[in-house]
Amino acid sequence: MTAYAVVIPTLVRDTLADCLAALAAAAGPKPQEIVLVDDRPGSAPDLGALEHPLSVLGDLRERTLVIHSGGRGPAAARNTGLRAATAPWIAFLDDDVQVGPHWCEQLAQDLAEAAPDTGAVQGVIAVPLPGERRPTDWERGTAGLARARWITADMALRAETLKRVGGFDERFRRAFREDADLALRVLDDRWRIEQGRRTTKHPVRPADRWVSLRAQRGNADDALMRRLHGPDWWHRAAAPRGRLYHHLAITAAAAAACALAATGRRRAAATAALGWAAATGEFAWARIAPGPRSRHEVETMLATSVLIPPAATWYWLSGLWRHRDAAPHRAVAP
Repeated sequence: MTAYAVVIPTLVRDTLADCLAALAAAAGPKPQEIVLVDDRPGSAPDLGALEHPLSVLGDLRERTLVIHSGGRGPAAARNTGLRAATAPWIAFLDDDVQVGPHWCEQLAQDLAEAAPDTGAVQGVIAVPLPGERRPTDWERGTAGLARARWITADMALRAETLKRVGGFDERFRRAFREDADLALRVLDDRWRIEQGRRTTKHPVRPADRWVSLRAQRGNADDALMRRLHGPDWWHRAAAPRGRLYHHLAITAAAAAACALAATGRRRAAATAALGWAAATGEFAWARIAPGPRSRHEVETMLATSVLIPPAATWYWLSGLWRHRDAAPHRAVAP
């Protein structure tokens, strides 16, 4: 049997207990070790807060190591877990997923069948959606994880591969694009990434109405990806392009309308404002039409559709400036 470790970065959310319980209940060869990386800010992990989540592990509790990573984000937390693990394969899980009932058995098969040049084996992500109504914008966005390539919500990598490519790039401070960046470096190092047979459930976690606006921070990470991997990184990473260029155009139209109005060019300002309104309306309807169209959802889509384009533009431009001198990723210090 191929030995493996499980590394889980966590902010000790309510979902952690369900994640660990599913892992403990999964049939098949158990992990050699579980490294739980507490990434909450602070000097040391609060073991009292972890008492209940850890109790669901049963006999696996003796194989579990809890370490602290200082609140530096999931990429740094995974590197901290990588340095602590000793198994030849590292299976990364997020703390809000639930592995399937035969996950351990299927993972062992995935690893046993991996060719010598296979550096990673991806799990299958399933996102349950409500059956009694249409999904909301947030639920549809989460469902996109099921189609994502190289998602570290369930990704097993050779320890050798991770060390050769230098682990995760800790400049990615959010749970966004750090997995695509790692995958491109793994492929550049002539390793293969295969699709495994194991399945992991990723429930849609509760979110407030402004979650889509906060998600625009990821545009700064896209700017870093462009700096590190070139303008065609979208194609290489099989990542959806999204609406960034539409957001840039909408924001430019709004800025032009304000500037023209300030200089007294009312007709030109009205034309620019009309263009902004039409483009914003199209964006809002594209988000409203496939959803449940409840009053709360419609109000949320209207408000956020006005705010998202300037927010996306701001984060994109600030990311380009912040990462203008970004150098290629270097290896993680042992």
